[in-house]
Amino acid sequence: MATPLVVNIIELLRRPGTIKDIDASIAVADFDFAVEQIIDVVIPVTVRLESLSNGVAVTGRATAQWQGVCRRCLGHINSELIVEFAEMYQVVLQDPDAFAIEQDQVSLLPMVRENILLAVPLAPTCREDCPGLCGQCGADLSEGSCSCETTAPDPRWAVLDTLRENLTKDS
Repeated sequence: MATPLVVNIIELLRRPGTIKDIDASIAVADFDFAVEQIIDVVIPVTVRLESLSNGVAVTGRATAQWQGVCRRCLGHINSELIVEFAEMYQVVLQDPDAFAIEQDQVSLLPMVRENILLAVPLAPTCREDCPGLCGQCGADLSEGSCSCETTAPDPRWAVLDTLRENLTKDS
């Protein structure tokens, strides 16, 4: 079986300015993500390769479904990642961030994999204004308020409260 997203670019390297477009659907197993957050079976990838005098510019887009847990309320999240990428491939690596062209071929799979993994949120929230859980009773505050007393000050801030009182007396 052929490795997905390995592209022969010998014609691109011969003529700067040449463009090659690729639309592919890649199985998640081919990416070997090593995380269980990506839940798609197949990830659609659209790539444009453009030959330059010093390499090949690769731009494109990948779309993947992911799942996670809200960091505030611990609710389940299912969402879609739309990953835009722009990378450079070079025969002689001049740019430290460029990927290598090996034997007149580029392997786009590691680059797409890397961009998808970087786009997965580290600390996702179910919505931007998620109030989270009550720090005392653990009630989900997005479902309603709880009856916990919240006026008790944190004793760790007592020194700053004293300082604030002194500053207001002096002014």
